[in-house]
Amino acid sequence: MITVRCEIHGGDTEWDYEWETNSVIKAPNQNEHRIRSASSYNSGKYRCKGRMKSSQSKTTEWSDSVTLTVSDNKPRPVLTVSPSWLSPGASVTLNCEVEHPSAGWSFYWYKAVPDLSEKSSSYELLPDGSGTAQDSYIIHGQTHTAGYVCRAGRGDPEYHTDHSQPKFVWSADVHSAASLTVSPDRVQHFTSDSVSLTCEGNFTEWRVRKSSEDGRLSVCRRMTGSTCNIDYILMSHTAVYWCESGSGEFSSAVNITVQNDGNGPILVSPVHPVTEGASVSLSCSLRTQKILSNVFFYHNDKLIQNDTRGELKISAVSKSDEGFYKCQYSGRESAQSWMSVKVTVSGADSSSSPVWLMVGLVCGVSLIIILLLLLYRCRQSKCKSLFFSCCIREFIYYIHFNYSHIYMYSDLMTLNISGTIYT
Repeated sequence: MITVRCEIHGGDTEWDYEWETNSVIKAPNQNEHRIRSASSYNSGKYRCKGRMKSSQSKTTEWSDSVTLTVSDNKPRPVLTVSPSWLSPGASVTLNCEVEHPSAGWSFYWYKAVPDLSEKSSSYELLPDGSGTAQDSYIIHGQTHTAGYVCRAGRGDPEYHTDHSQPKFVWSADVHSAASLTVSPDRVQHFTSDSVSLTCEGNFTEWRVRKSSEDGRLSVCRRMTGSTCNIDYILMSHTAVYWCESGSGEFSSAVNITVQNDGNGPILVSPVHPVTEGASVSLSCSLRTQKILSNVFFYHNDKLIQNDTRGELKISAVSKSDEGFYKCQYSGRESAQSWMSVKVTVSGADSSSSPVWLMVGLVCGVSLIIILLLLLYRCRQSKCKSLFFSCCIREFIYYIHFNYSHIYMYSDLMTLNISGTIYT
């Protein structure tokens, strides 16, 4: 409910009220105008004045105008996501912005879950995401591509806005549950090329979705099974692509860039991240000539290779090789593409290191005990000559006859030095 009130200092009982408005619905001649169910018909400028009851000719000045704007459509907040691309260990921050922000809004945060039957998404409330006072929400530990939505509410009873448009945070890391492959396997393509994007994983239903450079979301309209076919690629196909399964899984995301210069080169670079330590080759290609020589290669706008070779080969990729790459041929430059490097920690090495630490500790303690026993036997020995060899014999005799239940290093001792005792 909206209330527009006219107040006159000095008391209300002596005055009648007069309203002036350009709205379709006129206000009554009372000090309050209550709008119980607002619509666009109530929009307009409102002002009032008082007329004394005892002398109708005596009036106040007109008040200042108040503008009331009522929209028949619910407002829709705008959601922003930062960062757009995930990096290991990074948090994701969501911000929900309401048009004409004011105090009193509560915010609701949702995860977008693919719903292939409705060709849209359903929304699941995030943990502690109901009615927060803050217009931001932080997500920790996000590792895969995901979509998010927000909406706002205020008042009693609470009035809710529409849901925002979904916004996505993308992961380039390929995981086993769902993945997207591109053929030809490169980021950049010439206009009119044919490109196919195939979803892989243990699911029967798929759709390929894209987010254009202007943020518009759309779904591939030519799906054959789990493959999206683009027979004639255009500049409008430059976008981020990913797969969504009927079970709610998201694949890794890939960038597709379409060359807008028909005579210019493209950079041939991998679509997915390159694993640290692996080798990779980047090359430059023309529509009419696939293999080129005398190509300049740039990393983050810095020239890194300028010779007769037509390929940039990195034999063992490291994290420092990550970044933007582009090539130049005959004075024409390709677009630049990001090459991501995936750093992996060997699960076998990391899991076995505590075992080897324990083995080393036990062996070290055992060796110290053996040396102490050897020293003790030597000091108790009655040998006067060849002291060291005598000590060894005494010690072996002691171990053999008194500690035959000890099996540590038994094979080594029996095979290599038992002959010394009995020869």
